[in-house]
Amino acid sequence: GEVLYLRDEETAEVWSPTPQPCGASAPYLVRHGAGYTIFEHNSHALRQQVRLFAVADAPVKIIQLRLENAAPRTRRVTATFYAEWVLGVSRDVAAQFVIPEFDDDSQALLARNPWQPEFGERVAFVAASKRLHGLTTDRSEFIGRLGTLAQPAALGRIGLSSTVQAGLDPCAALQLHIDLPAGGSEDVWFLLGQGADRTEATALVARFQDADQVERAWQAVNDLWDGLLGAVQVHTPEPAMDLLLNRWLLYQSLACRIWGRSAFYQSSGAFGFRDQLQDVMALVHAAPALARQHILAAARRQFEAGDVLHWWHPPSGRGVRTRCSDDLLWLPFVTAHYVEATGDDSILDEQAPFLLAAPLRADEEDRYGEYAATTGGATLYEHCQRALAYGTTAGAHGLPLMGGGDWNDGMNRVGVEGRGESVWLGWFLYATLVRFAALCAQRGEGEQAAVYRQRAELLRQAMEHSGWDGDWYLRAFYDDGAPLGSAQDTECQIDSIAQSWAVLSRAGEPGRAAHAMASVQRRLLHPEVGLLLLFTPPFDKTAHDPGYIKGYLPGIRENGGQYTHAAVWSAWAFAELGESETAEAVFRLLNPIHHADTRAKMEQYRVEPYVIAADVYSVAPHTGRGGWTWYTGSAAWMYRLGLEGILGIRRAGANLVIEPHLPAGWPGYTATYRYGQATYQISVHNGGAPPEGMTSRMTVDGELAVGNLLALRDDGAVHQVEVMLCT
Repeated sequence: GEVLYLRDEETAEVWSPTPQPCGASAPYLVRHGAGYTIFEHNSHALRQQVRLFAVADAPVKIIQLRLENAAPRTRRVTATFYAEWVLGVSRDVAAQFVIPEFDDDSQALLARNPWQPEFGERVAFVAASKRLHGLTTDRSEFIGRLGTLAQPAALGRIGLSSTVQAGLDPCAALQLHIDLPAGGSEDVWFLLGQGADRTEATALVARFQDADQVERAWQAVNDLWDGLLGAVQVHTPEPAMDLLLNRWLLYQSLACRIWGRSAFYQSSGAFGFRDQLQDVMALVHAAPALARQHILAAARRQFEAGDVLHWWHPPSGRGVRTRCSDDLLWLPFVTAHYVEATGDDSILDEQAPFLLAAPLRADEEDRYGEYAATTGGATLYEHCQRALAYGTTAGAHGLPLMGGGDWNDGMNRVGVEGRGESVWLGWFLYATLVRFAALCAQRGEGEQAAVYRQRAELLRQAMEHSGWDGDWYLRAFYDDGAPLGSAQDTECQIDSIAQSWAVLSRAGEPGRAAHAMASVQRRLLHPEVGLLLLFTPPFDKTAHDPGYIKGYLPGIRENGGQYTHAAVWSAWAFAELGESETAEAVFRLLNPIHHADTRAKMEQYRVEPYVIAADVYSVAPHTGRGGWTWYTGSAAWMYRLGLEGILGIRRAGANLVIEPHLPAGWPGYTATYRYGQATYQISVHNGGAPPEGMTSRMTVDGELAVGNLLALRDDGAVHQVEVMLCT
């Protein structure tokens, strides 16, 4: 729905300076970076470059076109920028309400949808860097009755109709004439954006029609991303790991998950309660203030009873209240992580209101709506306590009730009648209780800490008594008491997250937990095809109804494919068990770069090789094909796995803990860690003889440190850190 076209006015040939929708036969070079994409192409005796980026401090995208004439004669080229207006949830519904306008002073095409309740006053715009040669807002005119974006009818004619009229099929199409002398060049650009109202929209157009403003905006985008992504830089023996950890994983998490909340496979804009809370745990190194801000925003989406919205849309906050059993627990879990990592316990005393609404009725699985908030608030600490009170449940086996699904939303029928229990949720609840108990103790509330620890211990005992299946832990119990994730099942015999969290929660009996992860390695890890499955075999014909997960074809997404989020947890569990070789091997296996480093693998994988895919299919003929990319929480978890789980760089208040889990074959790694204005240059050597009784030795500026704890000082200096690990 957004295309830049070129037409040679001498030959009437039409093509796009991008590979689609009507690329020329000559090759295209496409480069993606943090905040930008650049297309380069030479054809029709023209050197062409298109640079796209979003302005850092304004709702504007800039599409820059540079043309260089390689012919020995003067050329005239028409550049046409085309965009389809939606201004709503879907084009089919919103199109009839879009009102276009042409502003002659700014030469901008404006559009608004007054029937959108939250955005009715906003004015979208498309504009260019110089006076227009032609325009239209009629999509039917531009494409034609039998035309396509690859061959729009308007580009087979001279000029556009200048139609600006409501009630038509809305679009914005602008044309510029570019005259190029022999060997000459010209830069033009188009603007796509939106203002709060007409005045702001035209002001934004005027601002970015200035070439100096565009160049400053380009520099600001690079400075923004270099500042964020440069906070931690690593250099390991695995270059593909460096590419992900130094740029792409954190970029994917911030740009797509936290800010955009949209991608090619899900144009959403919503905040997921559990989703973005997990994402911001990766920001404690580069952007802790953003993590703090989001935790408090999430607390405002909690009901007085303690449950929360499963997801919500800004700015109104409309969202859906569900019976999902794990959403609310991520608030205390992530809050505890943030305080432990940053030392900022003041967040616990920040105030946030609750949402007001009657509880879900017995016959309601969920309820979508806009909810009022209390006039007063409560501290984040109390919000977390209410979540724990509401989320600490127990069924017949003493395990937490699964409700309308736990982390795996697709298992939404396992406990729909209110009796089904989740083994995975047991491990997660245990970890949350224990971590939050530590915060209680720090606040001098020892009795409350003791209560949480006692609940956690009872839960641990119930897990071991009822959750063990012989070679691994069960996944859940259905409402009728039948086990799920048992060797006796014909489908979903072993589920990875019940095993990995037995380790990550540190609640599983050590021998059993290690045995369970050995079963994961034996049953779910398939290095020959580069997959670590969520569970196996997929659901297909089972008599029990686990939920909508069974609606996916076997091996697709959560139904027995690789769900990368869970696969990362498995890799981290291997690291926690001291199986460093396996943990690093799984990181390599999950790394998208290795899924596309040969033509054959690329043609099988078929998705971007520089961002994480949420899922990879596991059943022929689609084995190894990537599924949903960009919009996945596995990016943030993968970042943490690499930086914290394998390289062992972890924040602990005003300290840095360096506790690597490196493969024996690695000589070590180096890292640069920025703390305020100070820089710590870290060298880790994998081998040597630490002092007797120690597993490692660390020096800071030549002075021996205590254990593996590095005290961080924001003193503007450059510090040298040497770590020697025991062989």
